[in-house]
Amino acid sequence: MSSTLPANQAFDLSGKAAERAMTNPPPAKSARSGPLLDRLFGWAAAGAAWLTLALLFGILVSLVIGAWPAVEKYGLGFLTSTVWDPVQNEYGGLVMIYGTLATSFIALLIAVPVSFGIALFLTELSPAWLKRPLGTAIELLAAVPSIVYGMWGLLVFSPILATYVQQPLQTVFGGVPYLGALFSGPPVGIGILSAGIILAIMIIPFIAAVMRDVFEVTPVLLKESAYGLGATTWEVVFKVVLPYTKSGVMGGIMLGLGRALGETMAVTFVIGNFNQLDSLSVFQAANSITSALANEFAEAAPGLHQAALIYLGLVLFFITFVVLALSKILLAQLQKNEGTRT
Repeated sequence: MSSTLPANQAFDLSGKAAERAMTNPPPAKSARSGPLLDRLFGWAAAGAAWLTLALLFGILVSLVIGAWPAVEKYGLGFLTSTVWDPVQNEYGGLVMIYGTLATSFIALLIAVPVSFGIALFLTELSPAWLKRPLGTAIELLAAVPSIVYGMWGLLVFSPILATYVQQPLQTVFGGVPYLGALFSGPPVGIGILSAGIILAIMIIPFIAAVMRDVFEVTPVLLKESAYGLGATTWEVVFKVVLPYTKSGVMGGIMLGLGRALGETMAVTFVIGNFNQLDSLSVFQAANSITSALANEFAEAAPGLHQAALIYLGLVLFFITFVVLALSKILLAQLQKNEGTRT
């Protein structure tokens, strides 16, 4: 049986199709609005960028205006003075600056290796059934309020630190030059080291999550090629994964550092809030810029006291800017040196 239609039937069908097309024409295409939407999108994106810069500039200007009485009186000497006496109306910010930098340095010293180990385990070594629950558990640490970390550090961690860390260290290194001074201080578990450890616990989830995500974007082909050439997991991570993801890793570290520099309530609970710098001991009670602002700004009288606190905020703004600039310079230097080693 032939599947072809007779000529007259085919003509009838084509005529009916043409008649239907004439009676029911297809809907007219709408005019293209792509170029207009593209321009609107570009303007919105540019407006968001300029708005961010305007907000940043506005914050900087407001800090300078608020801190100007202290800047005018103390100048850069404010950064090197250890005197903080609201009664005598004399202020210096060295103690707070030192406390902020010391606690953040200790936090990074602890958090970066731990976060790297977590990210390495989750991406390269962990069994499949453990990756999701362990990753979720680590990310949940970032959701814990900072005041909870502070209360836990004051009520639970500080006694443990004093009993099982500070006292044994003082017993062992008490008579050793330099090391004895480094571990001196009343064994109460409150001070720079305690604040640094609490900050490390707080920033580990941020750094570990970013490192894990950037490790996972490394092309599988690169890692499998390295494994095929006989490389170990350690060599794959340091010679393939890290060079490929160094920008993201640096961004995660800077994210953690920013959190450490700006943390307030947790540090306020465990740093001691002591406005004198008697020694460089890691167990010495001290103060930080954020804790000083939290403790004193509400009660500071308008005038030099309030201006000195705003000056501290301006210094913290500058520290954050310098740290970010140094990280960009370091990253640029690493990219410049790519390919120089064989």
